[in-house]
Amino acid sequence: MASWNPDYEVSISDSEDDEDNLKTTYTGREALIFVVDANLYTKESSRLTDALNIIRNAFLSGLLFNDKDVMGLVFANTNESPQPYESNCLEDIEMPDNCAVFLPVRQLTKGVVDHYLRFLETMPESFVQTYGVAKDGSEVNFSYLLRLCLDLVGKCYYAVDNSTIVYLTDKEQPHRTNSDSYAQAFQKAADLKDKEVDFKLIPMVDEFDYNSFYKEFLSLVKGEEMESFVPVAPEKLREMLADRKIKQSFARRSLGHFKLFLGPDLSLSAQYFNYFQKDKKPRKILVQRSDNAVVKRKRLNTVRKIDPETNELGDPRAVNITNAWYEIRLGDHSLRLTYEQVNRVRNLHVPGMMLLGFQSKSELTKIVYCKPCNFMYPDDRHILGSKRLFRALWERCRARDKVAICLFMSRRKSMPRYVALVPVSREDATEGSYYSLLANDGFKIVYLPYTSYVRHVDFKDWNSLENHASDEGVAICEKLVRKLRLKYNPSLLSDPEIDHLQSKLLALAFDQKFETLGSQYFPDPQSQDTVIAELLPEFKEIFGEDAEPAKKRAASNSSLASTKSKTPKLVAEDLNKKDYVMQMINNRALDSCTKQQLMQILEEHFNKTMPKSSKKQDLLDCIYDLND
Repeated sequence: MASWNPDYEVSISDSEDDEDNLKTTYTGREALIFVVDANLYTKESSRLTDALNIIRNAFLSGLLFNDKDVMGLVFANTNESPQPYESNCLEDIEMPDNCAVFLPVRQLTKGVVDHYLRFLETMPESFVQTYGVAKDGSEVNFSYLLRLCLDLVGKCYYAVDNSTIVYLTDKEQPHRTNSDSYAQAFQKAADLKDKEVDFKLIPMVDEFDYNSFYKEFLSLVKGEEMESFVPVAPEKLREMLADRKIKQSFARRSLGHFKLFLGPDLSLSAQYFNYFQKDKKPRKILVQRSDNAVVKRKRLNTVRKIDPETNELGDPRAVNITNAWYEIRLGDHSLRLTYEQVNRVRNLHVPGMMLLGFQSKSELTKIVYCKPCNFMYPDDRHILGSKRLFRALWERCRARDKVAICLFMSRRKSMPRYVALVPVSREDATEGSYYSLLANDGFKIVYLPYTSYVRHVDFKDWNSLENHASDEGVAICEKLVRKLRLKYNPSLLSDPEIDHLQSKLLALAFDQKFETLGSQYFPDPQSQDTVIAELLPEFKEIFGEDAEPAKKRAASNSSLASTKSKTPKLVAEDLNKKDYVMQMINNRALDSCTKQQLMQILEEHFNKTMPKSSKKQDLLDCIYDLND
């Protein structure tokens, strides 16, 4: 969800029928269709190439991580309209002029991505001949283009939950202000809002004016006031779309819904998400050796009865889990617990979150993070007015610098956990990064550790045995650590093992070389040296200059010549000279000879033939024995 500002989105009604309309069925599949403006193609710039490379990364990301999502590609403002990847995909679809469908909205496969990669190889030379660029005055009608995107999503053969149109262009308005097409575009923006279709504009230039057209258009699509529209830097939008590791909005897919009980007869409905997108590993596939069918495993509980006379086990008998029991031996007595009694103990708390109290935010510095954090947003689908109450709690916690301590049970029969709700704002994100565009205002769920999780380590004796430093040395090192400390940003920290595995899989699938992205989180050494430049003189004054290790002296030419003279290598002409060979044998200097040369010496000078499977040491021993 993009935002939950009550000034624009919260609507409270007394009608009982509203709750039925708020309940939606989530299918978990997303449709993403890219629209590229052909006007990006110019001989002087590489904007079209940059836009297609961004889509290339999105396709690779969809193939690696989001295998259920569907994607498509459309070119706008073209002269020609060649056949798309599937020639029959445009049946029952009205195709507007001056646009072309390159790829219909389909689930990504190896063949689809391979087709796009082959197109990128020939694009700089063949784009004008294949598609062309429309001249001024013959651009495609923007409303017709949006209708085509909606028709392609409707013909994708899948039920999608979210649909997003991504438009990559460098033109500030698609039509002239006084034209009919200009007014039709705003009418189509209202249709996108009614159908809950998201529209994202990705400018391919750093300086872009939204006021001429797209400010009003985007406000109509999102249903917001124009005064609340805040443009985002185009370079951040391009960086976010080109990132292979993270989705555009990781808060789109909820892990579950629950109720937050604030007190007697006071609760609100909320939902929680992953705090950052996780890397997906390859799936484990179990196959049968006979027909390669997937093996389905099912749990089966069986019991066997012991014969009291022979002490042998009888035939196994399947038991339903509801008829099973747990038996505990207490000396000579046994205690049986039925399955219903155990479930009754497990379900002491209902699923949800219960507010226990508030604590100062400074106490979180002592917390050991024992489980990955989650993120919480309000939800009006179950309890109307939850967004307004959630906003009040969030603003109050930020104003007083407090965190809420709660008891959280995510699902039935799970372990209740004590959590801290930390208020987080978009303003708290790292400056200069697009991470703030993904996170919204809400509560970060921090799981509190139990006493068994905390390890007691004595830090006093660490520097007493081998490492000795004065108080001034320890103080300057602490300053250096503070200067080099970085704020954790999961979107820029990649797993090297998973990154290397993904590159290997892509190279194996498409027979191309794919470079690993690597970690983009740590700055370069030059910038780190600049940060600590002021502290280096004091550090050198306390610890002194580092003594460089003595370099090893290189061997002289005379010593190399003497070494080479001790172990001469035989050539083909020397093998025919018996006197030279006998001298080498007497000096025991045949170690430099190869196996073939030793067999040649035996045949020519000793008339002895050795099998080819003989080892080199056996040949040397044979030659020395024959000479003796």
